[in-house]
Amino acid sequence: MKRYLYSLPQEIKFLNNIFFFLLCSCAFVAQSQTIIKGKISENKTNEAIPFVNVTILGTSQGVQSDVNGNFMITVKEYGSGKIQFSSVGYRNEIKSFKKDITQTIVIRLTSTTQNLSEVVVKGKKDKYRNKDNPAVALIRKVIDHKDDNRKEGLEYYQYEKYEKLQLDLSNIDDAYKNKKIFKNFQFIFDNLDTAKLTGKVSLPLYLKETVSDVYFRKSPREEKSYIKGEKKVGLDQFLDNNGMGAYLNRMYEDVNIYDNNISLLSQQFISPISPLSPTFYRFVILDTLQHDGVKCINLGFSPRNQADFAFVGTMYVAMDSSYAVRRIKMGVPKNINLNFVMGMEIEQEFQPTENKFLMLAKDEIMIEFNLFKTENSRGVIGKRAVSFRNYKLNNPIDNEYFKPIQKNVLTENAYVRDESFWNEARHQQLSRVETNIYQMADSIQKVPAFKRAMKIAGLFLFGYSEFGTFEIGPVNTFYSFNPVEGFRLRLGGRTMAKLNPRLYFETYMAYGFKDERWKGFGALTYNLGKNSIYEFPNNYLRVSYQDEVRIPGQELQFIQEDNFLLSFKRGVNDKMTYNKVLRVDYRKESRSGISYEIGLKNLSQEAAGSLTFQKVGKLDGIVITDRTVTSTELSFNLRFAPNEQFYQGKNYRIPIINKYPIFQARYTLGIANILNSGYNFHNITLRANKRFFISPIGFTDVTAEGGRIFGKVPYPLLMIHRANQSYSYQLESYNLMNFLEFVSDQYAGLFVDHYFNGFFFNKIPLVKKLKLREIITFKALYGSLSDKNNPNLNPDLYKFPTNEEGQLLTHSLNNGPYMEASIGIGNILKFFRVDLVKRLSYLDNPQVSEYGIRGRFKMDF
Repeated sequence: MKRYLYSLPQEIKFLNNIFFFLLCSCAFVAQSQTIIKGKISENKTNEAIPFVNVTILGTSQGVQSDVNGNFMITVKEYGSGKIQFSSVGYRNEIKSFKKDITQTIVIRLTSTTQNLSEVVVKGKKDKYRNKDNPAVALIRKVIDHKDDNRKEGLEYYQYEKYEKLQLDLSNIDDAYKNKKIFKNFQFIFDNLDTAKLTGKVSLPLYLKETVSDVYFRKSPREEKSYIKGEKKVGLDQFLDNNGMGAYLNRMYEDVNIYDNNISLLSQQFISPISPLSPTFYRFVILDTLQHDGVKCINLGFSPRNQADFAFVGTMYVAMDSSYAVRRIKMGVPKNINLNFVMGMEIEQEFQPTENKFLMLAKDEIMIEFNLFKTENSRGVIGKRAVSFRNYKLNNPIDNEYFKPIQKNVLTENAYVRDESFWNEARHQQLSRVETNIYQMADSIQKVPAFKRAMKIAGLFLFGYSEFGTFEIGPVNTFYSFNPVEGFRLRLGGRTMAKLNPRLYFETYMAYGFKDERWKGFGALTYNLGKNSIYEFPNNYLRVSYQDEVRIPGQELQFIQEDNFLLSFKRGVNDKMTYNKVLRVDYRKESRSGISYEIGLKNLSQEAAGSLTFQKVGKLDGIVITDRTVTSTELSFNLRFAPNEQFYQGKNYRIPIINKYPIFQARYTLGIANILNSGYNFHNITLRANKRFFISPIGFTDVTAEGGRIFGKVPYPLLMIHRANQSYSYQLESYNLMNFLEFVSDQYAGLFVDHYFNGFFFNKIPLVKKLKLREIITFKALYGSLSDKNNPNLNPDLYKFPTNEEGQLLTHSLNNGPYMEASIGIGNILKFFRVDLVKRLSYLDNPQVSEYGIRGRFKMDF
C-alpha cells in the first residue's frame, strides 16, 4: 500500500505537466538564437511607455512595445550589434546586445521637454480627449469607410484557405527535462522550439491542419466552407480528438477586424474599428510611413479601461482616400479581465488582388495560456496561422455550393487524405519540428508509463478508468446519500469501441442501505453510423432498462442525478419515486444541425418516502392508495441547431454556445392498455434558446419554452416543473422552488441570464484587480391546471401531496406566475460563482425560502 501511494503522485505530476495543460487549452532547439526582451518606461515617473519603436540598427528588423511597455524581438540580422529605442517626445536610446543568448534589458527613456521643469505649473494633467484629436478623426474615417473595405461588401468571393493550429507546452528548461518522471520520455525533448510570443523554449504537443475552399455571396447572404482535408495529431485512444478540435476552433475563431465585435476564447472583444471604439479606446498617431508603396499612418490604440475586453496595438491606415487597414498588430492589456491568458498577439496583413481590392494575405494569432499566470510556471502556447490563395472576386458562384444547411461542409475522405495530397495542398511545407509532432504522438502512446498516466487521467478527468475493453465509472457516483435510500453505493461501467465498434453495453448496480433495495441499469446500443456513439453525429438504436429512485421534477444538464455533491440539499427532500423504465430509442443526428429521436417508453412509478398515490373511491368515499402509476409513451423529438459544435469528453458532450439559436419540438403520445398503461394523452413541448452578444457590456442567454398536455392524467404525469433544492446554482431550474411544488398541464417559461463580464467591477479601484464578473438573472413560469386534471374537482385523481400538518405542498400556477431573480458574482478565484437568489412570488407556500445563496463551479476565460 505504501508503495502504491508513493508511485501515484509521480504519474499525476506527469499528467499535470503535459496532459492537463493540453486539455485546458484544450524549428529548432533554442540554442544559437539571439532574443532580446524587456520593458520600456519613463525615466522619472517609471510609467510604462507604449508603442516605442524597437529596431536593430543597420537592419530592417523592428517591433513595437505593447501598451505595458513590454517588447521582445528575435534577432535574425545582427547589423551593427546595437538596438535602438525611439518614440515621439523622448530621446533615442541605443544599447548593445550579446549574440546567441536570451537577454532581458530595462530601458528608461528621457522626455525631450525636460527644460520645462524650470516652470512651476500646478494643476491637473492634460486629459485624453476625443474632441479635436486627429487620431480620433482618422479612426472615424476608417469606420465610415469600413463597409467599402470589408470583403463582405463584395457580391461574391471565393478562395482556398490553409489553416495550421499548434499547441506547445511552454517554459521547458533543463531542470524540467531532467525530472525523474520523464526518464522514459526523453525522446520528446528532441523536438523543442522557441516561442515567438514569449521567447521561451517550448515543446510541441498538438498540430491540426485544415485545407478548405470558401465560397461567399452577398444576396441572399451565405458563406460555406468545404473542408477538403483535415489532419490532426492527438492521443486518439485516450481522448476525443474531434471534440478537442471543435473546442479549439471555438477558441480560435476567424478574426475580422471590420466586425464590430470579435469572438475569441468564447468571449466577445470590442473591435478598434467598431462605431463605439472612440468611446472605449484611446487613439494616437505614431508616425507616417510607406507600406507596400502606399502612404500610411501608423495609428496606435489601447482601451481606456485596461480590464475591459478590448485590444491594444497599432494599425497602418492607407492615406489614399480608401482609409483601408493595410496591416494590424494587436494583443490584450496585461490587466485585462481574462483568465489563464498571459499574452496574445494577432497580426494581419492585407494585399490587393487582381482587381485591386484588399484581401487578407497574412492572418496569425498566438496566445499563451497559463493556469496561474506566473512567469516561471509552465503553460500552453497556441498558434494559429492561416494563409490564402486562388482568390476570385465578384465572379458569380453556382447556387449548388450554398445549398447545404451547415456552414462547414466536410467533403468525402477529408479525414483520410494521404501524404501526397498534403504535400500539394499545404501552402507552406511543415518545418522539421512540425513534422516530428506526428511521429512523437505515435511514439509516446507506446510507452507503458504514459499509458498508466492516461488511465489515471481517465479516472480523474473523465470519471472512468479503463480495464481492457471495459471502463469502470463514473467515479463521482460511487457513493451518495438521500433520505429514502440513506447511504448508497453504486458500481458500473461500459464497454469500449475496441471491443466492438458497433455494439456497446452499459450497466450499473446500486444499493440503498436504508430502503434495502437494489437498483440497476442496463443498455445495449447498436451503432448504425461510422462514428462512435459518443461522437457527433449520432446514429444508433438503443434498448435500455432502469430500476432507479428519482426526485420528481429534477432534471439536470450534463451531470448524474446521484452525483455525490448533489446529495446535499436544503429543506425536506423525502418525496421520491421508484421508477422502472423500459425504453427503445432511435437517434439520428446530421451535420446540417437537424436531428431527431423516436422513442417508445414504458414507465412504472412507485411512490417512495413520504410520497403517496391516494384518491377517493367513487362509490363509498374510502381513500384508496395505489402502489404504482404506469404509462406507455411513444415520443418524437425534433431538434435544429445550426453550426453546433461540442466540447466532447469520453462520457459526455457539452454544446459550445455560439450566436446561433437552437430550436426543439417534442410530441409524446400516451397509449392506454399497453404494458399495463392506464392513460391516453398527448403532450407537446416547444423550446428555443439563444445567446445575444451585447459587447461591450457582455452577453445574454435567453431560453423560452412552453408545453401543453391534452387528456386526463394524474399529477405524476403532469408537467412537474424543474425545481432545485441543492446548494448548486442550476441554470435552467428554479433555484428556490421546492421539488413537486408546482404542476401544470399547460405552461410557458422564460430564463434570462445576463453576464456583464466585469463591465462595472472593472471600473472600481482595487476591486478590478480581483477580476470579478457580474451576473443578473430573471426566471418566470406561467402555467395553469385545467379542471379535468385538478384533483380537487376530480376525486378519482390522485390527491396532491401534503405535509404532516395537512398543508398542501403541490400547487397549480393559476394564481399568477412563479418568478425569481438573482444577482451573482462570477469568476471568484477564476472558478467559482455565487448568486443571491430572491423568490418573487408564492411566498406563502409552506416550507419555502424567500432568499437563498447558491454556488456554481465553472472554468471560463
